[in-house]
Amino acid sequence: MNLSLYLLTVLIWGTTWIALKWQLGVVAIPVSIVYRFGLAALVLFALLVLSRKLQVMNRRGHLICLAQGLCLFCVNFMCFLTASQWIPSGLVAVVFSTATLWNALNARVFFGQRVARNVLMGGGLGLLGLGLLFWPELVGHTASPQTLLGLGLALLGTMCFSAGNMLSSLQQKAGLRPLTTNAWGMAYGAAMLATYCLVRGIPFEMDWSARYVGALWYLVIPGSVIGFTAYLTLVGRMGPERAAYCTVLFPVVALNVSAFVEGYQWTAPALVGLVLVMVGNVLVFRRVKRVNPVFKAQQI
Repeated sequence: MNLSLYLLTVLIWGTTWIALKWQLGVVAIPVSIVYRFGLAALVLFALLVLSRKLQVMNRRGHLICLAQGLCLFCVNFMCFLTASQWIPSGLVAVVFSTATLWNALNARVFFGQRVARNVLMGGGLGLLGLGLLFWPELVGHTASPQTLLGLGLALLGTMCFSAGNMLSSLQQKAGLRPLTTNAWGMAYGAAMLATYCLVRGIPFEMDWSARYVGALWYLVIPGSVIGFTAYLTLVGRMGPERAAYCTVLFPVVALNVSAFVEGYQWTAPALVGLVLVMVGNVLVFRRVKRVNPVFKAQQI
């Protein structure tokens, strides 16, 4: 089950960049995010009500969902999409992939979970591999004040993503399943971002072209309903630090898709980076055997 959820998350979120790219144009980015998570929330609530699996939450559960919606389905996306205007997408991917290390640290601080050495080593190798994958893009970018601002926003988005992971883990420890918490979290996130758009005077336009509508529904169903549910279920089953290694593999899938769709050319450093990412993946999921000492009684 863990492997299936892991592969499903990586494949879905590794291809959503195409849909995000197709959404650029007529509709403002914040409004597209509102459409995405507002519709995803409606789909989740409909499924839960029809299947009679919508869990009842108390005030504490709703407050945590409100915070989760702010972190995962609002500020997180706004930070990354804004950062992408000033820094290369490869650099955004590298910063986002530090979620593996942030999750390990936060799990230690908030839940007292021991940080496994193999997880830290695997996360480090993954980051080094991503650096090699995007090396031409990184060295070709000149530093500027906008670069620092973009890096700061990307880091803030990553920390929000990690905080959302911790909140989901907290909800699951209380017996609340990701389907219910995601439905409320997406609804709260969409509502907060819609309020932001109204205050800023951002118009709620709609692009009825087949490309935009198709991209929107891909982001709603596979990208949000299935992707976030699968990922946050992994957070509860495997721990935040191991589940977050998905963020290292997303760019790898995206580059492979780009090779077919946009003619991306693999280079020697990129192939070395790919190997490092995969070795890091093996390290993260390697089971550490605990050796229990055996004491032999001595007769005196």
